Amino acid sequence: VQLQASGGGLVPPGGSLRLSCVASGMIVSTNAIAWYRQGVGNPREWVATVTSGGAQGYRDSVKGRFAISRDNAKNTVYLQMNSLKFEDTAVYYCNVMRAGTNYWGQGTLVTVSS
Repeated sequence: VQLQASGGGLVPPGGSLRLSCVASGMIVSTNAIAWYRQGVGNPREWVATVTSGGAQGYRDSVKGRFAISRDNAKNTVYLQMNSLKFEDTAVYYCNVMRAGTNYWGQGTLVTVSS
């Protein structure tokens, strides 16, 4: 299983970014895929999940601003991030747990700065 995250960058407060997580060695539509993030000096925290059934969950601080989705044909999960805030600055990782093993993408850096 490999997860390739991309789409990070520098964006001003209030801006938007879309992160992508391309999976190989597994099928995203049959697994729960999550996004996590880790800011400098902070522990890694859960951001959002899309289940195999399509249900979505979000941490409270991103509800209404972030949206997780997937494209089954591209075997890719996305994280649309709108109304970005300084505190959203972090390295974002996609994640899947299969057969008791946690798989992580390499991370993509999101910097919110004016």
